[in-house]
Amino acid sequence: MFDKGEYIIYGNSGVCQVEDVTTMNMEGVPRDRLYYVLVPASQKGGKIFTPVDNEKTLMRRILTHEEATSLIDGIPEIEELWITSEKLRENKYKECMRSGDCREWVRIIKTLYLRRQERSAQGKKVTATDEKYLHMAEDYLYSELEIPLKIPKSQMEQYILERIRRKQGKGTAAAESCP
Repeated sequence: MFDKGEYIIYGNSGVCQVEDVTTMNMEGVPRDRLYYVLVPASQKGGKIFTPVDNEKTLMRRILTHEEATSLIDGIPEIEELWITSEKLRENKYKECMRSGDCREWVRIIKTLYLRRQERSAQGKKVTATDEKYLHMAEDYLYSELEIPLKIPKSQMEQYILERIRRKQGKGTAAAESCP
């Protein structure tokens, strides 16, 4: 069970803060069933009411500071997704996004950064599907990381690149493919 004030990942809503844990005073709802009142970080004024025992929607604590820095430090070792079929690729992107796993989001970001470079070298533009999932994965990842790292989402990509460069002790080219 999560506590008031705690930040969690809630399904496709992303980062939410637990505003309250309470019962619902509504007809047809058992009076002893507990609900989370969640405030999505991405929706000003929005609220989500979900049962504490909800098993249909992913709910997990956000990463701690140590877990976040460990994830970033491990980015160079996280493998990309290489799927040649456009249809299968989008299905895999969807699966990775729904997983709620930061490592899967990193896999999408790395894949799409490399794919962008590859397509650019061939004189091609990035596909709309790739662009959509790149932005989605970055938004999910950076939104989660900004809380434990206390770094604004808008500065997260730069922070990650600089941290990887420092850890690798190499020049700019080594980390360019790793957001």
